[in-house]
Amino acid sequence: MLIVSAIEILANRIIKDATRNQATDIHIIPRKNDTLVQIRLTNKLIPRLSLPKEECDKLISHFKFTANMDIGERRCPQSGSIFCDVNGQLMGLRLSTLPSNNRESLVIRLLPQQEQIPFHQLSLFPSMTRKLLALLKHAHGLIIFTGPTGSGKTTTLYSLLNETAHLFHRNVITLEDPIEKNYDTVLQVQVNEKAGVTYATGLKAILRHDPDIIMVGEIRDSETAKIAVRAALTGHLVLSTMHTRDAKGAVYRLHEFGVNWLEVEQTLIAVTAQRLVELTCPFCPDDCSPFCYSYGRWKRASVFELLSGRNLHSAMRAAKGENIEPRYKTINQVINKGIALGYIKESEYERLVYNYETS
Repeated sequence: MLIVSAIEILANRIIKDATRNQATDIHIIPRKNDTLVQIRLTNKLIPRLSLPKEECDKLISHFKFTANMDIGERRCPQSGSIFCDVNGQLMGLRLSTLPSNNRESLVIRLLPQQEQIPFHQLSLFPSMTRKLLALLKHAHGLIIFTGPTGSGKTTTLYSLLNETAHLFHRNVITLEDPIEKNYDTVLQVQVNEKAGVTYATGLKAILRHDPDIIMVGEIRDSETAKIAVRAALTGHLVLSTMHTRDAKGAVYRLHEFGVNWLEVEQTLIAVTAQRLVELTCPFCPDDCSPFCYSYGRWKRASVFELLSGRNLHSAMRAAKGENIEPRYKTINQVINKGIALGYIKESEYERLVYNYETS
């Protein structure tokens, strides 16, 4: 007979509550006298539970043990991932611990496996969706997706790769850290630095596996950037993400990683910058209640700026120091257009556009 502990029951209850409310993250935050459990609904944190200090330590240790993390190490940040069944739905959990002055904290990112945004809903404006798909018709080159954490870059990549695997019948191999969603249409490789599988070594091995399209989870260092560019030069289409403020920033970042201008010009096809915006609710005149957030699906959408063709060439010339400014629709202009058409909440202007301009 299987005996389930009280802590395991509590952990399952927290996961089920967050899933039922369609939360994206769970925050377990230690405080001086107790512990606060919150869930993220769109861009808001909603308090759900207060726990005694002792239960918090046991709860975090349970999650760490389940994700094969070191439960005895509380002084260093750790990360891990697990897959579990929640009410018949396969759910991926990405765990991140962080030591604080009041003990260890834990954040869990919820990644529903069955749930996928239909390709036609990838962008708020359908014309951008068609442009993104058209980019994947290239036989070789480098396409970079930029944006802050949580802006939907990985979701966009998965949707594009899934679509191209069905439409163009091409061999797609991904290199991820960690694998966030399992797809049967692509071959997925997990980065495992302890086993010697880094982004750089994994990418070298993938090149010998006859890929048509390679997806690299993130270009985060010089070695990965150079190998990704080399893969694009040798006849592969390479897709990756990068943390930059806007699309132009990716051009400068590649050069900072030691990729020379000639290689950038020969390989870089396009750069996108992405933001996740909150849409106007047809039922609530002001801010939605937490119940409304959980009741309605897809209350957020992605907006993009796309730098390609002549504008990308102009951005490269500007990066070299020439007095030229590329002309294309920036994130600011796209968000303002959505607000003017009544699709996007006006409050998103201050949250996204203002910060984007002054960061």
